[in-house]
Order: sequence, then C-alpha cells, then structure tokens
Amino acid sequence: MTEPWLQDACSLVGAFRAREISPVEAVQAVLDAVDADGELNAVCHVDAEKALAAARIADVDRPFGGVPFAVKELEPVEGWPYPRGSRLLEGSTGPFTTVHVERIRDRGGAIPVVQTTSSEFGLVGYTSTKLHGTTRNPWNPALTPGGSSGGTAAAVAGGLVPIGTGTDGGGSIRIPAGYAGLVGIKTSFRTIPFAPFAQIEPLHSTVGCLSRSVRDTARWLDVANGAHPRDPFSLPRVEGFEAGLGSHDLAGLRVAVLPDFGGAVVHPDVVAAIEDAAEALIAAAGMRRIDVDFAVPDMAAVWSGASLPTMWHGMHAYWPQIRELLTDEVAALMARSEAFTIADAAAVDPLRKQLNESFADLFESVDLVLAATNPDDPYAAEGPGPTRVGEVDVEGLGNTGRLTMGMNITGVPAVSVPAGLSPRGMPIGMQIVGPRHSDALLLSVAALFERERPWPLVAPSARPA
Repeated sequence: MTEPWLQDACSLVGAFRAREISPVEAVQAVLDAVDADGELNAVCHVDAEKALAAARIADVDRPFGGVPFAVKELEPVEGWPYPRGSRLLEGSTGPFTTVHVERIRDRGGAIPVVQTTSSEFGLVGYTSTKLHGTTRNPWNPALTPGGSSGGTAAAVAGGLVPIGTGTDGGGSIRIPAGYAGLVGIKTSFRTIPFAPFAQIEPLHSTVGCLSRSVRDTARWLDVANGAHPRDPFSLPRVEGFEAGLGSHDLAGLRVAVLPDFGGAVVHPDVVAAIEDAAEALIAAAGMRRIDVDFAVPDMAAVWSGASLPTMWHGMHAYWPQIRELLTDEVAALMARSEAFTIADAAAVDPLRKQLNESFADLFESVDLVLAATNPDDPYAAEGPGPTRVGEVDVEGLGNTGRLTMGMNITGVPAVSVPAGLSPRGMPIGMQIVGPRHSDALLLSVAALFERERPWPLVAPSARPA
C-alpha cells in the first residue's frame, strides 16, 4: 500500500517536480486509502481507471499538475454519478462537467479521482443521507464533519485526498472546514463561475475548495477564478492570489471581534478560543481592534425565503409521493415550500436589503471581522442539529447559520481557518470576513495567522500509529 500524502497540495507538486514521488503513486495512494477506510464514509464514487491514466501523462509544471483531488457530489462531472445525496436521483449521471472542475483539471493539471458525499441537495449542515449513510469526522468518528461539504472535509482532514471541491450556499464550505480543522473560503460572489447552467436564483451559492493550507486555497483561486460567458454574474479574472500572500500592509487595519457575529449563541469555550486567536492575530499584524454594535436581521428567513421556491420548482411534480425517499429535514423544507405564498416571497427582498445595508454599515466602520465559524463542537454524526449550546436552548441548525448565512446573502467573502482545539480536542474554526472583493486581503491575513499559529494539516487519526 502506498502511504497517503499528508502535507498540503502545493508541497505535493513540489515533490513531483523533485521526483520524490510520482503522480501515479499519489493517485494510487488515494485509491489505497479510500479502499482501506472503513470509518469515514466520505467517498461515494471512485474513478480509478481514468485517474491512473491521467496520472501517467500528468504535466507537473502546471499549478496542481498531477495532484489527485475530490469532487463534491453536488458538482456534476460528465459520466460520474450525480445523485446529489438523494435517493430521489439515484442512478442519475452528470450530463456535463462544471467550469470550476474543468479549470482545476485542465488549467491546473489536477486529477479528479473520487466523488465525496454531501447532505441531501446540500440543504443540511451535517452529512447523513438515506442514499449514502453517515459521513464521520476523522477527529472523532462519533461526530459530524458538518455539511454540506462534509465528505470533502472528512476526506481531506482524514488523509484520503490532499484537496477537494466544496460548495457554499449558507456555510457549506466554512462549517465543515471549521469542524475538521481545514481552510475553507467562501469567495466574493461568483469569483469562480457557477457554470454552465448558472444558478440565477437564489443568489447565494459559491464554489471553491477545502484545503490543508492557505497557499493551497490561494493557488486554487488563481486557477479557477475569472468570468465565463455562461455565468452572467461571474467576475473578471484576478491574478496573483498566491503570489500576493503576505504582500498586504495590515498595520492599522480596523478589526471587529464578534465571536457571535451579532446574533448566534456561541459556547463560552469557542468564544474564549476566538478571543485568544484574535488577540494574537491583531498583535502580530499591528491591526487595531474596534468595538462595534452589530446585530443581524433574521438571516434564516431571508435564506429560506429565497431558497424554498427553487426547491418547489424542482420537486413539486413528485410531491408528496417522494416524501419517504427524502431525509426528514428536506421533507420538512418541501412541506414549507408547499405552503409558501406570494406574500412570503414579497417579504424576502426588503429583508435582504436590510441585511445588505447592515453589512455595508459594518464595513464602513471596520476593515475586517473575526468571528466563530461554528457555535460549538460538532454534534452526533447522524444528526439532528443541536438544540442546545452549553446551557442555552437554540434553534438547531439555524443558530449555526447566523454565523455563516449573511456572507452568502450579501456576497461578501469569508475564510475559515483553524483557531485551536476545544477542551474535547475538536477543531475550532475562526472566520476572517471582509467587504466584497477583499478575498486577497483575507488570504494574506489568514496566511499571517497560519505562520503565527500553525495547525495540524490532518486529523491525528490520519497519521500512522
């Protein structure tokens, strides 16, 4: 068995170029690790034959030349299964490959090897479905790696694959990154195209990666960003995310430290970890802490109000006959979408405008916000979402969404980085949030924090005993 690569993807490219390891060996290591895994349940499809063939001719001079990567099952790859975590779509196959995956494969030279699990249609913050079963956290397999990109998070942190794709429509990259001790960025809206067949409404979702290092994420953006004619919202290409790491003058930047991001119930242990990490980062960068009053409007109402009509359009022809095929949470959302009215839809836009104004006011007062990624340690892998944080009753997954959804609704970027471990030994994520189009700045801040507070690149369980 070939040992899996447990450093970051950029170092693997360096090892290829130094001829310390070959792309074929790296791909075989992924295949062996996935085959040997009997615990994480992070992978739902393996394309061994094509991956090994691609590895034999890999161009290691490309940014990710020869690097094996995972693709979350919400992103189609032509010819691969495309069930989106649902028994309703079991047996379907991808009709095309997304521009995102194409760019990482063709521009970047990386090799898609495995498909990773998602929550059903990406609608739930943990990864347990009737189709694939339960995906588990490599830091503690009794607990969830989060969702909806839980499979990629578990695979990358668990040592199965060096890097993989994620999607983030309400926190689905950042939440798993926080729970699994990884780097996860939700970019400014449509930095990476959502194409072909670009999603027009709701305007929440972004695509990106979950990685072990800031430079991996920066290089990923270098490869994947840029406008595409099939996504009318996609942004012009920006150069130099990786080259620009550490080049920003951070001294004097105004920073608000808001562990609860103005409304979530956050466990005191998480608050303490965020405060400690923020203090270290602010001191290292010479930034200024600014106290602000910030309370967010009801983000869950905006997010669900914008999403429910899309759900209804996609599944109403089969409802309620399909109820038994769906997870309880998705069935409940379908029932809500059935009752959704024109008046409900009309109420969404004013709330969205209010939220956008709140964020605009915030970023007139400060340059950056530091906040928790998740309110507490991860909960049971099988779910459901938590109803208590410490001694306080909460609204389940909606409480977590208060930390993450606002960035999706307003389009601002946020990167989650590991900020330490909880008393139970689980990763705690810290979000670095900025105004729209500050992605490069956020990555520079994250890189400084990475140098000041290095984190384990994989979970302890990924390393040989």
